[in-house]
Formats: sequence, C-alpha cells, structure tokens
Amino acid sequence: MNLSFERAAPADAETLVSLQIAAFHHDARIYPGVEIGGPPGYDSVESVLQKIRDDEYYKIVVDGQTVGGIVVFDMGQGHYHLDLIYLDPACHNRGIGTQAIHFVERTYPAAKWTLDTPAYAVRNQHFYEKLGYVKVREDHHDGITLFAYEKHC
Repeated sequence: MNLSFERAAPADAETLVSLQIAAFHHDARIYPGVEIGGPPGYDSVESVLQKIRDDEYYKIVVDGQTVGGIVVFDMGQGHYHLDLIYLDPACHNRGIGTQAIHFVERTYPAAKWTLDTPAYAVRNQHFYEKLGYVKVREDHHDGITLFAYEKHC
C-alpha cells in the first residue's frame, strides 16, 4: 500500500465531500439510534472549499486514490485542533487512520493537540485513546454530547 498525505486543492472538494458523507453516514449504520448526519458543512462543497482556503486541509491518498481527509486548525502558540479526520469506511482497519495521526503529529511537532468526538462514537474514543489522547471534558452542543480530548507531543 502506497500511502501519502497531500494538501487538498479546490479540485479535490467534490471527492472530499463524497468521502465525508460516506464516513459520517457510516456512523448511523454502526451505532444504533444515531441519525444520518455529520458535523456542520460535512455535505457541502462550499464548506470544504472554505476549509481548503482557510485551514490546513490534507487529503489521504492510497495507491493514487483519495480515501479520506484531515483538517487541522492552528489555534496559535503551539496549539492545534484536529477538526476533522475521516476515511472511506471501506478503508477502515488497515492502519491508515493511525498513520494519519502520526503524520499530523510529525508535521506539527511539540504541539498541544485537541479534538472532539461524539459520545456515541466509542470506536473513535478507543482509537484516540490508543494513540495517547486523554479525555478531558464533556461538552453539549445542539443536542449532541461531545468528548474533548488532548495530547501533548
């Protein structure tokens, strides 16, 4: 498997939106009671284009095909927030997500990392905890409970 992480370009937006939809809708299939949906703008090409312009947006490429994405917010003073990391469900359990986390941690060394994940997403929680992220609080937004995680590299 040839895996790379490349800066996303506007030409990638439609593919990235399709992958976001697949990734976030997958949660509704694996977690009983979870409605189809995702974070604000997950299904909008304009939202992805804005993130490509304004943030650090990377596409995850396997054997020449885009299979996911990563969005990093630079919060200043060595603090980075992992806004999004998503992967085509067909690519789960192949170590790609772990390599993606290692990529961003190498790209932004000596950083304080933060991220949020839904309380129902126990698979995500296990993934982040396995990689050294620690749950620091519980937040409630628009009827959904999010767990906030941190890691100091």
